[in-house]
Amino acid sequence: MRNAVFAVALGAAMVTGLWAQTSSRKTLDIYVADTEGGKAALYVTPSGETVLIDTGNPGPRDHDRIVAMIEQAGVKAIDHVILTHYHVDHVGGLPELAKRIPMRHFIDHGPTVEAKEQVAGFQETYAAIYKAAKHTVVKPGDRVPVAGLDWRIVTAGASALKTALPGGGQANAECATFVKKDAPVDENNQSVGSVVTFGQFKLIDLGDLMWNNEFDLVCPRNMVGNVDLYMVTHHGLDASGSPALIRGVRPRVAVMQNGTRKGGTPNTLQTLRSSPGFEDVWQLHWSYNALIEHNPPGVFIANGVDDLPAIAGVLAPPTAAPAPPAGGQGRGSAANAHSPAYWIKISAETNGTFTVTNSRNNFSRTYVKSAAR
Repeated sequence: MRNAVFAVALGAAMVTGLWAQTSSRKTLDIYVADTEGGKAALYVTPSGETVLIDTGNPGPRDHDRIVAMIEQAGVKAIDHVILTHYHVDHVGGLPELAKRIPMRHFIDHGPTVEAKEQVAGFQETYAAIYKAAKHTVVKPGDRVPVAGLDWRIVTAGASALKTALPGGGQANAECATFVKKDAPVDENNQSVGSVVTFGQFKLIDLGDLMWNNEFDLVCPRNMVGNVDLYMVTHHGLDASGSPALIRGVRPRVAVMQNGTRKGGTPNTLQTLRSSPGFEDVWQLHWSYNALIEHNPPGVFIANGVDDLPAIAGVLAPPTAAPAPPAGGQGRGSAANAHSPAYWIKISAETNGTFTVTNSRNNFSRTYVKSAAR
């Protein structure tokens, strides 16, 4: 394990100049970890206050990557931990991570709605962890107290915001053609969703909120308004990411926490690119679901950009070859582990300008706030 941690840290050290945290920071910095189709994102404010949304899968693979990312950001403690819901790819890493770094405040939607936990005994373990800290069960409309940010909870416990945020409240034309999908009542429906505003910069992150629940947030009126950045819902699976949501909030940029074979579907990518004013999608992994036609150029992809022979072997394997392993499914498997693992970083300024950087290749792009938004 020591070698694995060293390899991840070494990869991070290659871009120390990009990521070093200093007392003179003026940006909101967001680090999006490679959890192979799970979720973990670290927010660091100009004052040094921190928020961690989800903790990835159980096991050393995601744990080591998240720890290396946190250390590279210069973070010594987590002020707020938001657990969007209790599926293994979102909360599996919490028990071990809580032993590694102090965590002061835990935020969730309340008890699980599923009879069988994906992480055995998690509710009991989690209660023991937050007993030693602060614990808040949130509802739509609540604020997370983060200095310098307007952090609003917009979904939680299968409910959505009823009062529009500043800039929201407009009728959403996409609602007229919305078609509901059959879906179970599970933890995904309960996802804690956030809208975060830093000056003129605004992002939305809805965890794994399901298609039908998105409707409640943006139809018949879009309660959120336009956003600059969309943290793609549910890893880019077709069960989420409705046109009503995406074309309603009209992001300029999207960051997708997908795996090589989890999420990143053609429908999601097509919907993003059809949204007015949309510019770029950044992905944690090249998606075999999206294939050649729908993945963005490699400079926007942090991990899993195979060479052409490897891609060809998966897309059209020889008849006698075994099926490729189903790695990156977000279920805690060690499949597709690689080192170093790269993250995506977003640095936002109060004037609405923000820069996204791929730590694999140091490629970055800056998006300047336009008067139209």
